[in-house]
Amino acid sequence: MITKKQLSFIDLFAGAGGLSEGFIQAGFTPVAHVEMNPYACQTLETRAAYHYLKSQGREALQSYYDYERGIITREQLFEQVPQEERESVINKEMSSKTAKSIYHKIDHLMEHKGINHVSVIIGGPPCQAYSLVGRAQTNHMLRPMEEDPRNELYKQYVNFLKRYEPEMFVFENVQGITSARNGEAFADLQRELNRIHYTFECHIQNAQTFGVMQNRKRMIIIGWRQGTEHFYPEFEQQEIHSVVWDLLSDLPQVERGGQAFEYASPYDESSAYVRAHNLRTEDDVLTLHKARIHNERDVEIYRRTINAWFINHAHQRLHYNELPDDLKTHHNQTSFVDRFKVIEADTNACHTVLAHLAKDGHYFIHPDINQCRSITVREAARLQTFPDNYYFEGNRSAQFTQIGNAVPPMMAYGIAQQIMQQLRGEQRIIAAGIINIEGNEEIPQNIYIGAAI
Repeated sequence: MITKKQLSFIDLFAGAGGLSEGFIQAGFTPVAHVEMNPYACQTLETRAAYHYLKSQGREALQSYYDYERGIITREQLFEQVPQEERESVINKEMSSKTAKSIYHKIDHLMEHKGINHVSVIIGGPPCQAYSLVGRAQTNHMLRPMEEDPRNELYKQYVNFLKRYEPEMFVFENVQGITSARNGEAFADLQRELNRIHYTFECHIQNAQTFGVMQNRKRMIIIGWRQGTEHFYPEFEQQEIHSVVWDLLSDLPQVERGGQAFEYASPYDESSAYVRAHNLRTEDDVLTLHKARIHNERDVEIYRRTINAWFINHAHQRLHYNELPDDLKTHHNQTSFVDRFKVIEADTNACHTVLAHLAKDGHYFIHPDINQCRSITVREAARLQTFPDNYYFEGNRSAQFTQIGNAVPPMMAYGIAQQIMQQLRGEQRIIAAGIINIEGNEEIPQNIYIGAAI
């Protein structure tokens, strides 16, 4: 019988580590994180330092908070962390050329950590190549979406499954993965997985199902080695008894272009939602709470956008073509008319947090009309359920990109819990139909577990 202590995972296309964070919180041990983006890798290294220092006790963890405060340097932080923790983050692009060197590093890490078997492989290739929005914009690209080399990255994922033979895997991606290249890519993925003796199911899951206050739908593919009794978990809907404002209420007001380093209220006065889900602890330091500078035209549009939603609880969206001419700067007034959007603070789920936050904040306006600005990095992280002690490296654009591309850790935790229960033999099998997709066949929505139908 596999014990909890022995359960380990490899995270491929790890990004900033949203999936990893959920699996670590559930009790899995990370072997390695593979990611090509240097800023995301720095974030993963910093998070590895946090988890190591936390394991050493509260006193050791103060060094991490000193780093967040800028009291010590990054080099000084890692002087207190074993080298293998940093080396577990592999900053390489996954390809046939790099695979051998990545395998070598992972094998070395497994030997050093005394891990002789990988329990789970998690992750998902970059979603842009499968995105429905991306395909709609392909005529604006220099290279057609069909020729995007990222379309083939799932094959690298399969190669890792073949080499390490985990009992289960979790593959996360956008809904469009099933229809990319007229369904050929997904059909090929299915054939490749069958060839290496893995069975899988795919279902659209909404992060809201897992208690995340965000309407965020993603395709979650879960597979297992043929011949085992594993199965696709049935995720129960988590009831949310809070509203989005509860995520933001203890964060201080900041002026446009300003920043804050202290919470607006003590830990005990933060919302029950924030405390229950450990999004903030008593020791946490407030970081990355700096607002963008906005011009007066955008500020006026923000005011109108906020009022349209909140006055008389109308919940109206402002359409760009309804603005006075002196506030319009875009010639295109027939598409993207909802380019200005306020966070739905009086509901229990806001719209999907996107990496587009890195380019502008118009789609993510703070709900407080007294602040009248786009959200900060820390507020975006809260919406994605990253705890306040999660520090994102790089410039602000890089931080927003990492957050927008991530799997919400709370969603990842819910998935990881179910996977762990199966691997430890603590969950009885629940019958679930296997979804087989050939070519461009559509998936009937009524078989999606956890989806908002």
